[in-house]
Amino acid sequence: MALQEELEQQGVWLFRYRGVLPIIILIIGTLLFLQTELYPETFFLKKTPYEIYYEMLCLVFSLLGLFIRICVIGYVPKNTSGRTVKKKVADSLNTTGMYSLVRHPLYVGNFFMWLGPAMLSGNFWFVASFTLLYWVYYERIMFSEEQFLRGKFGETYLNWAEKIPAFVPNFKNFVKPNLTFSWKKVVRKEINGLFLLFLVFFFFDYLGVLTKNETDFNPFLFYSLIILFIAIIVIKVIKKKTDLLKQENR
Repeated sequence: MALQEELEQQGVWLFRYRGVLPIIILIIGTLLFLQTELYPETFFLKKTPYEIYYEMLCLVFSLLGLFIRICVIGYVPKNTSGRTVKKKVADSLNTTGMYSLVRHPLYVGNFFMWLGPAMLSGNFWFVASFTLLYWVYYERIMFSEEQFLRGKFGETYLNWAEKIPAFVPNFKNFVKPNLTFSWKKVVRKEINGLFLLFLVFFFFDYLGVLTKNETDFNPFLFYSLIILFIAIIVIKVIKKKTDLLKQENR
């Protein structure tokens, strides 16, 4: 099998199971986080006044990733970018908004979302390994997606891809989105991700509290979780009982 076909097949397979990567990161990150908590001398910021600022920086990176995803999801038309794992969907080619900066903005957003928990481990080598693994993993997914888009949109895709970088944004290329921002789509698609993000950070914070035999967990993370949980219930009721969050035909 030629290398091009092999990479494409690998990308198709990895695309289907791309949800496994965050689980691997979480498991390894948890073990390393516990090691850092039990042996604070392994991370130079442990037991210092700057530890809390580092943890907030990790959360900021993850929220930046979520913000990037929101900027993508809020402007894309129906049946283009999404969370489907069964097959690739592209009724049209996205070339404006975030897609005028980088060809794979959702994966840029995912990288920053997962970078935060990886950094919480306090292990530099794990963060470096995560970055390398993420690139190798998603490079194949991006390759298979681009093969799909090239086959479907032909010269239109090639002309766009020639000007737009794959993963590192070029802000000089920005083109205003064609559509208006859809908060309905963002609420439907990203509220669960926001809840899981805060759940992961609260999980790490609570682990730290347990290992120190303390009782004072981070109130910001705790109350954010409660608010988001209530919001999810309210949104589910609204979706079931009303048409307020009904998907737009766009």
